[in-house]
Amino acid sequence: MKKRIVLILFLLFFASKLTAQIPTNILKLFPQGTVINANIPYAADTLVKHTLDIYAPSNNGKKVPLVIWIHGGGWRQGDKYGDMENMKKTINAIVANGFAVASINYRFSTTKIFPAQIQDCNQAIDFLYKNADKYLLDKDNIAVIGFSAGGYLASLIGTSNNNKINAFYFNNKQPGFKIKGVIDCYGPTDFIARIGSMALDEGEQKSTSTALLGAQPLLRPDLAKIASSTTYVDKNDPPFLIFHGDKDQTVPITLSKLLDSYLKLANVPSEFVIVRDAPHGGPLFNSEDVKNKIILFLKTNLK
Repeated sequence: MKKRIVLILFLLFFASKLTAQIPTNILKLFPQGTVINANIPYAADTLVKHTLDIYAPSNNGKKVPLVIWIHGGGWRQGDKYGDMENMKKTINAIVANGFAVASINYRFSTTKIFPAQIQDCNQAIDFLYKNADKYLLDKDNIAVIGFSAGGYLASLIGTSNNNKINAFYFNNKQPGFKIKGVIDCYGPTDFIARIGSMALDEGEQKSTSTALLGAQPLLRPDLAKIASSTTYVDKNDPPFLIFHGDKDQTVPITLSKLLDSYLKLANVPSEFVIVRDAPHGGPLFNSEDVKNKIILFLKTNLK
């Protein structure tokens, strides 16, 4: 009896260590019984920006499909808890429906310019792919979801994955994982097209795009093209689900429609959903309709 009590206390202590650094408001978003592995380093270094968390359903030892969660913040702020509270219905439903969520940190443009951000995301996914057995993940069923700057990274991961762009991967070596679906929430998709929404005198010079690329897209259209997810669209891309608010004044809705059009021209399954009266993110994306579309998309494409 005493041994059993000691074991229970140890397990409770161990569980508290795993979740100690996750904010309480984030822990409350997940279904009861969610298995959490926190602050896992994915790049064999000590950078906080090279860590991820895994939230998995209680699955009785069975491997589950994986959804990569990529936060927004203009590539210069935010963390792996970002956008969760704005999407509380969705993130709860993802885990409740038998999918694991891996939320990832990545380096900011204030520390390292592009392509560091896409390299980090791909390295994180590669780590999860290689350690799938350890964390009971189905490495052959991986989707990505991102918001704003994270939506951009999700779309770039999806369109470039089959193009062998070595610069997008750590050590210029492309890993073996494949992406089965992309959910892009109001991410900028084409840096050349985005210029049209900015004033040439100050807007572009001070934009997050300029900070990301290390140069104004108008002066370095070659860099802007390399960094745009629309550049890599082809018939072999995974299915896309794209959300954008029609009151977004940060990222023009036309950029999401442009990506959707490129995908459809390439015969890639793509659904473009306009969220009525929604600005750039926010609680209007935390709706039953958005949640249901995302769950249906995941169930359809992660089999």
